[in-house]
This record gives sequence, C-alpha cells and structure tokens, in this order.
Amino acid sequence: MEKIELKGLDQNLYYEKLENGLEVYLIPYTNKSNYTMHYITKYGSIQTTFTPFGKKEKITVPDGIAHFLEHKMFEQEDGIDPFTFAAKTGTYSNASTNFKCTRYYFEGNQAFAENLNYLLDFVGSPYFTDENVEKEKGIIAEEIKQYDDEVDWTFDEEMKKALLQKDNHRIDIAGTVESIYKITKENLYDTYYTFYQPSNMFLVISGNFDKEEALEIIKNNQTLNNAKTNFKIKVYQEEEPLEIKSKKVEMKLNVMNTKAGYGIKIPLKNVEDKYLFNLYIGLMLNIKFGLASYFREELKKEQLMTSFYIERELIGNYLIIIFKADSEHPEKLIEKIKEELKDISVTEEDINRLKKVWISSEVMMIDNINISLENIVDDVIDYGKVIPNNVDIFRSLNKKEYDKMLKNIDLTNASTLIIRPKKDE
Repeated sequence: MEKIELKGLDQNLYYEKLENGLEVYLIPYTNKSNYTMHYITKYGSIQTTFTPFGKKEKITVPDGIAHFLEHKMFEQEDGIDPFTFAAKTGTYSNASTNFKCTRYYFEGNQAFAENLNYLLDFVGSPYFTDENVEKEKGIIAEEIKQYDDEVDWTFDEEMKKALLQKDNHRIDIAGTVESIYKITKENLYDTYYTFYQPSNMFLVISGNFDKEEALEIIKNNQTLNNAKTNFKIKVYQEEEPLEIKSKKVEMKLNVMNTKAGYGIKIPLKNVEDKYLFNLYIGLMLNIKFGLASYFREELKKEQLMTSFYIERELIGNYLIIIFKADSEHPEKLIEKIKEELKDISVTEEDINRLKKVWISSEVMMIDNINISLENIVDDVIDYGKVIPNNVDIFRSLNKKEYDKMLKNIDLTNASTLIIRPKKDE
C-alpha cells in the first residue's frame, strides 16, 4: 500500500491498485467516529456508443441508460435491497449518476466490514429481468417529468444545449421518457459488463476505519475476485467543434423571476496542464466576480440581480464557464459581464490575498471526511490522478504565471440564455 502525504494538511492517503485493476484510496482518520465508502465506476450518461464486452460491433444504447442501470442495481436477486440491509445497522445507503461516473455508497458508524463486503457484493451482482426492467420505466418516467418542472435543472440543460453541438453533456443525464422506454434487459447487461469491471472502477473510503482491515476485506471479496476485468473499453464520441450551437436563446417558463445566463466555451487542446489552467481561471473568476469584488458591489447598487452564481466544468477538450443570475434586467446584466471580461488583468496583491483564503479553506476542509473523499473523486474523474499537493500549488500561484497562462485566452465564444416568466405574455 502506497502512502501519499496530503502536503500541508497533516493527513495521509493510502493507495493500492489491485491485480484486477481496481484502484483503492483510503483516508483513515483517528478523530472521527463515522466513515463513508464510495464504490465508483468511470461510467456516466455521456458514454452511449461503445463496443460491448465480448462483442465486436459497436452499439448505441438509449439516452439515460446509466441512470436507469443505477436504479436497477438496487434490485437484488435475493430480494434484499441495499436500503434494507443498511437500515439494520443505522447506515445510510444511496447512489447517484452524473455525466462522467456512477457511484454507490454507504455512510455509517458501525458494521464497517459487513457494509464494505455488501457494497462490493451488490454492485458486483447485476440482476435484470424483462419484468423488473419494464416496471422501472414508469418510475423513472415520473422522475424525469418532475425534473422538467425544476427551473435550475432546465436552465443548466438549456445552457449546455446552446454551447455544445455534439458532446453528450448536452443530453439530460436521465434521458427522456421516450428514450428510457427503449431500454431492454440486454442493453443493461451489455452496459454493465462493459463498464462495471474492476479495472474501470475505484473505491474511496474516508473516516474512522482500519486501513489494513479494509484492504484485506477488498482483496478477499469473492464477488470482486470473480468479476470480468482488465479488458480495453472502446467508447465512441463525435469530436465537439469549437463553434457554439446558439448565440442566444430566449424562452418562457413557469418561473417567478427572470433568469439570465452567460456561458463561455474555452478550448483546452493546447493547454499543457488542465488542472493548473482551471485553477488560474478560478482565481480570475474569484477576483473579478467573487463575493468581495467590485463587480458584485456594482450589481447590488444598480439592483441588477437578486442572486448570482458562477460554475465551471471540464467537458472533453473544453472548459465551460456559466454565469447564472436572477435579474429583472437580464440584457443589461449580461452586458456588464461581457464588459468585465474584456480586462481580466489582476495584481499580485489580488492573487496573494486569494491564495491565503484558498489555503485556509483547504486546511479547514480536510477535517471533513466527505469533502476529503470528494476531492479524491473529483481529481480521479477530471484529471485521472490524485493531486496531493494542492496547498503547495496554491502557494506557487503568481502574476507572471497567471499572465502567461491567460495571455491569449478567448472569452468571446459564448452563448446567452434568458428565461422569462410566462405571466409576462
């Protein structure tokens, strides 16, 4: 087991890659009474065209199948689902699917060994029948309809549809009612045996547990040892062009307040270090648009917004930045954002001030077992490796590197989205 020091944080991470390809990350704490364990496959909603395990021809499965598969994994052949098993020891169990991965997790303060073994067993034991697949379609269809009424969900979806032409991030994670009704038992097994192999998965455990005991349980788990694994996965996705799909989108929905969005699509093909580039972009956004920024003060004075958020996400060879706000003057607000982005120069003083905030936050957050786990998951999914020296990297940030990194950045490849209340008709 490799010991990895999380530098500057007084905490260690332990790592081992098993013969079957499973990567194990253990973050033991001595001052906690609880633990959280997440078993994750690097398979999310964007991977819909692939060559199935044991077959030669590629297939395209219906949109939403990753989320559908997550649901069906909770139906076990013996009739005992994870919720029932976990409840016996007061443990919380659940799962989630996003664009890039699907995870299954247990959180509790007792029965560590039993829960870890069960987590590995149930995720490693698919049970799909024609009957239980059909039954699930109606349940998920209702879930999709509920999301259709979620304004924030719709906002994010429409923003990505405006920015992206071919990448599957533009498609809802749950798919559509029409697409999930096309899912078959055979689709699920093809997908499962292709992506739910140990060499495409990783396990992260954080909290109060014995690392040696945990690794022994994992290595001795028979379900894991019997899994098909160590074969190359072939996934097909059309290359996303630089051009955005729509410059401007306006729509009316059942919302109380008008919502304004401004999304930017930044190419990363020539970026040597995506992590560092993303970090400097985050630094710029915090300085220019953060809570203590002059920009925010101006928006408040002019009463141009009642809420204001910034999100960024790595999507293939692009970094997407999305500004979202509630504003009764959306056009004016968007123009203000564009104007602010014309000059992204910052001072060494700005950088040093933010560095201190980031380092302080990093030190405080490491004591939270859930945040420390999420940091590992984000690193593995976005960068393919753990970055153990965040504090050192934060300390190294400087104006010279900032200017070099963002010197030729183009922030004009953008889309706007305005959602107005239907009552204005």
